[in-house]
Amino acid sequence: MTDTTADARPRRSAKRTSWKTLLRDVLVIFVVALLASFLIKTFIARSFYVPSGSMLNTLQINDRIIVNELEPSVFPLQRGDVVVFKDPGGWLPPVAPKPSNPVADAVGAVLDFVGLGASDSDQHLVKRLIGLPGDKVSCCNALGQLSVNGVPLKEPYVLLPAGVDSVSEKEFSVTVPKGSVWVMGDNRYNSADSRYHMDDPGKGFVPLSDVVGRAFVISWPVSHWTWLSNYPDVFRGVDRDE
Repeated sequence: MTDTTADARPRRSAKRTSWKTLLRDVLVIFVVALLASFLIKTFIARSFYVPSGSMLNTLQINDRIIVNELEPSVFPLQRGDVVVFKDPGGWLPPVAPKPSNPVADAVGAVLDFVGLGASDSDQHLVKRLIGLPGDKVSCCNALGQLSVNGVPLKEPYVLLPAGVDSVSEKEFSVTVPKGSVWVMGDNRYNSADSRYHMDDPGKGFVPLSDVVGRAFVISWPVSHWTWLSNYPDVFRGVDRDE
């Protein structure tokens, strides 16, 4: 006669061990995924949302963008790149306090930690990089064009008011210092970019150390999904050694 009670005990013990192993494996996978997401967000890529219309029509208000943080920390930036950078000082108004919601704050903190949140987007700016260190950027010529190192640019990404030909309502001529860049919004008549901070201590230049990275794709909403071009043909021939 078979001792069913004795047989059942090992089976129950095996099931408990199996569940413990499964839970342990799930926990390990979760922790590894969390750490991997944190490392990716810290060193490789992270998400931002677009808080203003200064980059219309390239970027719409509230678009989500993914930023490659290896540029410029590892790889150099290029003229025409869409870049996200910290406020160099005085470019943004003070951030108004937001109503506190413990649950929402906790969820937001977790999403920020893994790089899926973008709660600090309103403390950053997104513009197009026009001038690299050493470049002379000026505007405007007789045709209303922007020039880099004396080469006029035909900029298909620029949004202008109806009936306006000049790509900037403000004339200027600057030479970008070492360690800085000159940036402008695609929505040229509605962008408080480098042009409008030339009287600031930083003279309108953005330190490379303030650049978080290059935006390379619109990730949300799905209907706006696209790669972001830096329009290399626009800037062809402007290098000083060409």
